[in-house]
Amino acid sequence: MSTKTILIADDSATMRAMLVAIVEAVGDYQIVEASSGFEALRLLPRDHVDLILTDINMPDINGLELISYLRNNPNYKDIPVFIISTEGSAKDIEKGKQLGADEYIVKPFSPVTLQQLLNRYLNKAP
Repeated sequence: MSTKTILIADDSATMRAMLVAIVEAVGDYQIVEASSGFEALRLLPRDHVDLILTDINMPDINGLELISYLRNNPNYKDIPVFIISTEGSAKDIEKGKQLGADEYIVKPFSPVTLQQLLNRYLNKAP
């Protein structure tokens, strides 16, 4: 079985480091980091990505624009996407889900919650 790849898009280096640590505790995944939505889009064609974790508030292209692009592109439309954001109102969550986010996690969050979701999405039978 090949190693699965997770793309982490967040403009906060601290948050990316925390997410990397949480992901590494779950299993042996390849992790690709992007500091903006634009950088995430630039990296997508280079790596096969199995799951994306994205913040909403980022420079250039925000997380919602990133999800909208992914869901409208046949190459990326089926990649699970988790929003991880401080934007936690019911309206924000509904908008994220409507655009195509598979999960919406509000910061601060429990690492265990994220790890359970990663296991659920990445360990599905093909």
